[in-house]
Amino acid sequence: MRIVILGSGKGTNAVAIMKAAVEQQLAGTEIVAVFSDIENAMILKHAESFNISSRYLNPGNQKTVLSANEEETWINSILEMNPDLIVLAGFMRILKPKFLSIFKNKIINLHPSLLPSFPGLNSIEKAFNKKVKITGCTVHWVNEEIDGGEIIAQAPVRIMNGDVLKLVKQKVHAAEHMLLPWVIRDLATGVIPFVE
Repeated sequence: MRIVILGSGKGTNAVAIMKAAVEQQLAGTEIVAVFSDIENAMILKHAESFNISSRYLNPGNQKTVLSANEEETWINSILEMNPDLIVLAGFMRILKPKFLSIFKNKIINLHPSLLPSFPGLNSIEKAFNKKVKITGCTVHWVNEEIDGGEIIAQAPVRIMNGDVLKLVKQKVHAAEHMLLPWVIRDLATGVIPFVE
């Protein structure tokens, strides 16, 4: 299974996937490229350290989506890699209908809450401030509704009474680093079916 990873930041979830691939935990999955909308994002440097093709692609001048012309470049660059799966690992842009239709049923996203609770930005802070006792992370298929696609898998994280926000973030990120490679492995082996 050929994977393309899209990310905007530190790339810790991408590193978890890359390490799992190196350690032969992803059932022959090949990470063929990493693309970022941030020029000097750490995710690109991490990909280089794993000898994976990595590239900054200009997102255009809109903050939350890819601008129309630039979206074409993104689509064509990804198509060149012929991926079976596109993994959004901290990619902070909303994908528009054209992009989603071209890569229909091939895109998964990792979100730091137990969806449908706390979609959108700052999910860990929202859960912490709401004083929920269990939060976690979700991997879901991407559709036109923000964080609204079909849920594939979730990992719960217990918030203890003495936990501070920083610790809760660390616990959620640790759960993410386990969950995302597991889902990719199970998609590669057919344990989790691709949606039709």
